[in-house]
Amino acid sequence: MSGPMEQATSSVVLVQSNERAQNRLLSYRRDADGALSPLGAMESGGAGNGEVHLPSQGSVTMSGDTRHAFLTNAGSGELSVFTISPAGPSLVQTVTTGTAPLSVGEHDGLVYVLNSDEASLAGFMMDGSRMSSVSGPQRSWAPDGKPAQVGFTPDGRTLVVTERGADRILTFPVEPSGSLGEPLIQASTGRTPYGFAHTPAGVLVVTEAFGGEPGRSAVSAYAVKDSSLSPVSSSVGNGRTALCWGIITPDGRHAFGANFGDGAVSRYAIDADGALTLGEAAAGVTVEGSPGPRDLALSADGRFLYVVDADAQQIVGWSVDGAGALTPLGSWPGLPATVAGIAAS
Repeated sequence: MSGPMEQATSSVVLVQSNERAQNRLLSYRRDADGALSPLGAMESGGAGNGEVHLPSQGSVTMSGDTRHAFLTNAGSGELSVFTISPAGPSLVQTVTTGTAPLSVGEHDGLVYVLNSDEASLAGFMMDGSRMSSVSGPQRSWAPDGKPAQVGFTPDGRTLVVTERGADRILTFPVEPSGSLGEPLIQASTGRTPYGFAHTPAGVLVVTEAFGGEPGRSAVSAYAVKDSSLSPVSSSVGNGRTALCWGIITPDGRHAFGANFGDGAVSRYAIDADGALTLGEAAAGVTVEGSPGPRDLALSADGRFLYVVDADAQQIVGWSVDGAGALTPLGSWPGLPATVAGIAAS
């Protein structure tokens, strides 16, 4: 794996266009007050699938050192790697992954891509700004589970995959070589596990969309030990609809979730043991009562929250105070209808 690097000097927010003819990474500079200004669009070297509402979390991800961004090309089966500088992103490599890559996770230079249609994982190791394939067994499984996200635990020892169509969570031990061990399978405590994030202590927090049933969304929390899961909080509801995407503040005290079905962003409090309590069902709103909120991202310092509102074709932002309360920053329109994924530094 690549060694420690300096933090990137720019503060950016990134989304992908997911356009079929030519996928693009759309970048924005974040000012000190959280406002965004466009930096431009960079072709990814691959193709999106051209569909509205890419069904995943994490199709755009930044490396832990914020020097690189990764973008999945769902239409052409590739992953694009960008370097990030104050001038914006630059494409350095595009690698083949598999059919319909929809999510990507990175830890200390180790990268895994989730290929949704074939339910497989493709692993790569970063060497500077270039990637090479991880040696060892390739992991794949029955493709009927509709996997939604891939990501690492904070210690990098476990890779997590949610399956929204099978109501289960897969955890793969990560070997020192970067290859994956046999998966452990955990039944989700609630229906339609979708997006997830981890607290700094390693508690896994998973959103549950309950098949899009009105008023049935929830969030569950799990302790992770030796790549196995044990529930900490089970299906803490919010009364909203289609809670699919989740993020946790850097201090691990608050989780935010985007409810696609009704325009709300919910806030949960997380205690020292990882237990969840609903704080506000609608801590923030994109367009009240209208569908559209999808993937979401926090700035690295946790002061600003951004959500992709795909139906309104815009990014919506809030400032975040120490208690997790959201104050609207504004919105930035002009995104394509196929927009997907979001990452921030």
